[in-house]
Amino acid sequence: MRRLLCCTLLPLVALGLAAADWPQFLGPTGDNVSTETGLINTFGKDGPPLVFSKRIGTGYAAPSVRGDKLVLFHRLSRDHQILEGDTVPGLVAYYNEELAALGVKERLTPESLMQANKPELNSRRGMLKLPAAVSRHLDVEVVDALDARTGKVLWRTTYPTAYEDPYGFNNGPRCAPLLTADRCYTLGAEGALLCLDLNTGKQIWRRDTHKDWQVPVAFFGVGSTPALEEDRLIVMLGGQPNSGVVALDAKTGKTLWQAVGKDTWDKEPMLGYPGEPLMEWNEEEKQASYASPVLATVHGRRVVFCLMRQGLVALDPKTGKVLFKRWFRARQNETVNASNPVVIDNHVFCSGAYYGLGSILLKIKPDLSGYDEVWSTAKTRVEQNNPRLPETLGLHWMTPIYHEGNLYAYSGRNEPDARFRCVEFKTGKLLWDQDESWNRFDEDKKKYGRGSLIMADGKLIALGETGRLGLFTPDVKKPMELAAYNVPGLLFPCWAAPVLSNKRVYLRCESRLVCLNFAK
Repeated sequence: MRRLLCCTLLPLVALGLAAADWPQFLGPTGDNVSTETGLINTFGKDGPPLVFSKRIGTGYAAPSVRGDKLVLFHRLSRDHQILEGDTVPGLVAYYNEELAALGVKERLTPESLMQANKPELNSRRGMLKLPAAVSRHLDVEVVDALDARTGKVLWRTTYPTAYEDPYGFNNGPRCAPLLTADRCYTLGAEGALLCLDLNTGKQIWRRDTHKDWQVPVAFFGVGSTPALEEDRLIVMLGGQPNSGVVALDAKTGKTLWQAVGKDTWDKEPMLGYPGEPLMEWNEEEKQASYASPVLATVHGRRVVFCLMRQGLVALDPKTGKVLFKRWFRARQNETVNASNPVVIDNHVFCSGAYYGLGSILLKIKPDLSGYDEVWSTAKTRVEQNNPRLPETLGLHWMTPIYHEGNLYAYSGRNEPDARFRCVEFKTGKLLWDQDESWNRFDEDKKKYGRGSLIMADGKLIALGETGRLGLFTPDVKKPMELAAYNVPGLLFPCWAAPVLSNKRVYLRCESRLVCLNFAK
């Protein structure tokens, strides 16, 4: 326990954080766990007290908080997708507020909006076309510093983007901002990596990763949030042939090392595939995943764990040396890994949701040269002679909570597959299961669907993709829900991870940011 506590506190020391900050993806220690106390134990049918709720641009990026600043990464698009509750006066007010924050003089009026959407000018169902005078300022990725207490814009930085999701998901950024005492790092959907002054928003340096490296186009845009280790910014780029992971000087953006790719995977056995054939590398191979680098101390040494699209790679964060690797990928080509590895002492857990991939737990050797497999979905199927045995955990994008020897997680690739489960970490044994399957066209959204969790003050804070917020007591016998309600304005899909800072919980969907008071 002492070793685990030391490993957990290292990021806090490195970033110089107050305990209530949430300055990076999944919180101060990168595991969805907060040390905050004095939080509510329940709430009524109207939910916790509302601090503020504001319309925002599109994206899946969770906000980050440091001190009294909340940094929101989103996109303002030229075409507006019509959402439940939209009205002409409401849209005019929203866009004029955004135009004012952009510092431009043009404004939207009800008349100009209606004129731009005459049938002969706009034939796209479900979309509103904005007037040319307004739209020429849009299609920008936006980094906003907000007052964390009020949602008021303190500064704004923007740059053009042309990203379009090929599968019809929204076109906004996916990666959470990374905040230090004086810097803000963002990575956009097209791979624009920015370092900004946290106090002013002024650009310090920029790398256009898809120009500086040979990066095959990813399935859903760029979605792996960078991590910071001392003065090194570690980014999972997915570059060819051997720049799947790069380390940059956090002060200057200069490349320090690059690793992972052909040299890592070519001629490696494709574990779990029929006959386990050797991997044949090609220059079109996509490496990028939607998991993020995880830094941990294992056997007294710092290690960065990167769950690439091909599988898990453990590297020395100082040099980029590959310490060991483990193939972990669904058999079909159109698949990604998106859940972060969970490192507990000398064990590492990984999970994937596509086509029954399931999970693995590895015990890392003392010299970091390899691992022993403790359990895996594939191994269990072989032992039980049942290749169709359902996976105990198949995690899509959420990273599970580890608590007292167990994992709490929302499992399932799609809405009809959603389950809330508790699983014993060391054995993979299912302790309990709650059905959260649902249909996105259901009017009564009393289920969470797939969700994300925060562990704080002895409770689990849950946000479901349906916009349902819940409180649970972690329990190994059954799910213990203390309170739940559907947050007004949070529409499906709520896929961004929830955030807790200074007893305030921040939640976002594709179009709204909500702040709730969780203080007792």
